[in-house]
Amino acid sequence: MTENTASPQMVTALVQLRQALQDTPLPLELPGVAEERTSRAEMVDQLEDYVIPRLMTLEAPLLTVVGGSTGAGKSTLVNSLAGRRVTEHGVLRPTTRSPVLVHHPDDAEWFGQARLLHELERVDRPTTDPGALQLVPVEDVPSGLAILDAPDIDSVEEQNRTLAAQLLAAADLWLFVTSAARYADQVPWGFLRQAADRSAAVAVVLDRTPPEAIDTVSSHLARMLASRGLKDSPLFVVTEGAVSEDGLLPAEAVADIRGWLESLAADAEARGMVVRQTLEGAVRTLARRTHGVADAAGEQAATWQRLRDGVDTAYDSAIEQVDHASADGTLLRGEVLARWQEFVGTGELLKSLENRVGRIRDRVVNAVRGRPQQAERVTVAVESGLETLLLEHAEAAAERAEASWQGLAAGQALLADAGEDLGRASRDFRRRAERTVRDWQQDVLAMVRSEGADKRGTARFLAYGVNGLGVAVMIVVFAHTGGMLAGAEAGVAGGAAILAQKLLEAVFGDQAVRTLAERARRDLEARTRTLLDAERRRFTDLLDSVAVDPAAPDRLRGAARRVDDLRFAAAGSGSGDPDQ
Repeated sequence: MTENTASPQMVTALVQLRQALQDTPLPLELPGVAEERTSRAEMVDQLEDYVIPRLMTLEAPLLTVVGGSTGAGKSTLVNSLAGRRVTEHGVLRPTTRSPVLVHHPDDAEWFGQARLLHELERVDRPTTDPGALQLVPVEDVPSGLAILDAPDIDSVEEQNRTLAAQLLAAADLWLFVTSAARYADQVPWGFLRQAADRSAAVAVVLDRTPPEAIDTVSSHLARMLASRGLKDSPLFVVTEGAVSEDGLLPAEAVADIRGWLESLAADAEARGMVVRQTLEGAVRTLARRTHGVADAAGEQAATWQRLRDGVDTAYDSAIEQVDHASADGTLLRGEVLARWQEFVGTGELLKSLENRVGRIRDRVVNAVRGRPQQAERVTVAVESGLETLLLEHAEAAAERAEASWQGLAAGQALLADAGEDLGRASRDFRRRAERTVRDWQQDVLAMVRSEGADKRGTARFLAYGVNGLGVAVMIVVFAHTGGMLAGAEAGVAGGAAILAQKLLEAVFGDQAVRTLAERARRDLEARTRTLLDAERRRFTDLLDSVAVDPAAPDRLRGAARRVDDLRFAAAGSGSGDPDQ
């Protein structure tokens, strides 16, 4: 940036950085994510409240934010610098009120709603609303200077602490107020450390100091400042003394502070140096901190993928196992096999398979003629067997998917918010499985009707009937691959499958049977996938509801590098030092 204007490229780069941060909410619960969310929110606030608007209005008055600990005397100091009561100190703690910004009347245009701290509503009267900013024009405040009284940084009210941090991040100059009794407290030094890290302009006021303690306390405080990277920060001492009825310190007590601020306000070059020092430090720090958010976003993306992989592994395995079990002969046992044997008969009919196919077809026709009830019983047994298979694997997949999530803190949080027990199949799964199997069976019958359209007058088609032939197709599908059964069971089930195939070939021919069986098998696989994918979506919809973008880490790092590149380019042209 130059003396009075900011590079349009830098403004654009910072707007893009802000957008990249806003688009990365870090929703998954991971170790340390709370700190990263806070950091991200602070960075967005600082970009919106200070850095971007300040870059676009470098000639605006110097914003001095007066901050400090509870009871340090901030409000009294602000009133004394303004020359009249403009802000009320809190008699009772915690005090909840809007921050107060005091400025010269001629500078009012710089502090409108669209300027710094745009989220705070502008008001012209005292209010207890911490979302408002009270503007107080005062003739005695020099033009080119504004003083903002912030809430206590160590307030017991979290809202006050958050607002104080937000206001200090929007300051051109920190006027940090402490007292002889509180100057070594940990909380103020945490803020001062942040100021040092980003090279912010800081002045420290040692308030309410007994005369006999001035040398000892001020010397110790100066050493503490130097050891923490703030050796160049001005240190002012205000002795403990009486306060007027108007809440003001004697003019001589704040003369040094007032004189220093007035000299900054009167010297555009000095004022500009303070603004650029703080602004450039803020930009550099924001770019550096962005990489930490990018790392957190990378962890979010990796965890999201682990959660998704756990679900996909569980349900892909379930689909594969159902496909195998419905094609390798597993279903050709128990009730299904018994009902099939009732339908086709056993003994002589099965033995006749050893003879030539052409000689047994008439005997097959005679064996199955007039058995519609037996065909229906096979259909019911198939339905029950498939439903049980589907339910068994749906339960197992849900249990495995839930277990994979329970192993991660992020997964545990998602499960807690699910509103149902995801470790079990859906409560309506059995009903949907029944509908899936019945619809598949109806489609098999429709295929048989379609394939046998020109054969319905033949004796063989009439003998078997649509239901009987449909059952035979299902039996052939269930023995598509074979391999799971052994011993006598394999022999009986294998014979049943061979018989079903021969029955179908007697009506439709070899090629048509293969086509029918393949179509029915693929249809069952598709319906199985649809059914179990609906179960999978209970997990994936929950996971998709959290906004985790795998491209976010690269986008954040790219935005930070762009800002750094512009900083170094500006330094190379002599308009700034990126390392200060």
